[in-house]
Amino acid sequence: MIDLHAHILPGLDDGPRTLDESAAMAAAAVAAGTRVIAATSHINRGFGLGPADLAPAREQVARRLREDGIPLEVVQGGEVAISRVEGLDDADLHGLTLGEGSWLLLECPLSPVAPPMEPVVAALRGRGIEILLAHPERSPAFMRSPRALDRLLELGALAQVTSTALSGRFSDTVRKVAFEMLERGHCHVIASDGHGAEGRPPDLLCALEAFERRYEDPRELFDWMTLGGPGAIVAGAPPPPRPPMPRRRGMLRRLRA
Repeated sequence: MIDLHAHILPGLDDGPRTLDESAAMAAAAVAAGTRVIAATSHINRGFGLGPADLAPAREQVARRLREDGIPLEVVQGGEVAISRVEGLDDADLHGLTLGEGSWLLLECPLSPVAPPMEPVVAALRGRGIEILLAHPERSPAFMRSPRALDRLLELGALAQVTSTALSGRFSDTVRKVAFEMLERGHCHVIASDGHGAEGRPPDLLCALEAFERRYEDPRELFDWMTLGGPGAIVAGAPPPPRPPMPRRRGMLRRLRA
């Protein structure tokens, strides 16, 4: 699988503090079936990071993984806050795209009060940048108003849902919102938003378990959201056509699953 949202670089944001912790996180990702991970440190005003900070840390992690024999490819990325976009030139933006392609992971605000995202998404797409929205299922604006997310998708953005949101880690409310977005066809990528080997691990398989409890034969859709779509995004291409939604299990079968 390919994980397009993970805070794996050491000592930069709220992810691993040390290189040892980054290596442990990488080993956990591999154990859960991930073979490619995007290093998406926070690009916001709080941590003050830019592309020049991420590249050396990414190479440091890659070198450590080679030394330890951990078969995980770490590719370029960044989780970009809308407050930072205006100050980034085209070179900066392309230094933060996922896998050096054309897709940027844009953070959906977690604050109840945030400026609208439509002008930012439209402006970025006008600069040749495609948008993958990070964790809209946890953003109060989209939880209150699904139509607000609809407008961004109509502008050409895609949406990334967090694996542990589907498994219920963040709350039953967030889990419900995540599945509602998925079933409306408004989620395109599953990623971990992992921050360490424990606590918030880089685990995509928990989403498959949640799918299997809810749906019959969900593997095709899960693979599209963890391999087909992410693989295209890393390559700078549009995702392949989305498979149909699997059929919901009956209530009794869901309770037994």
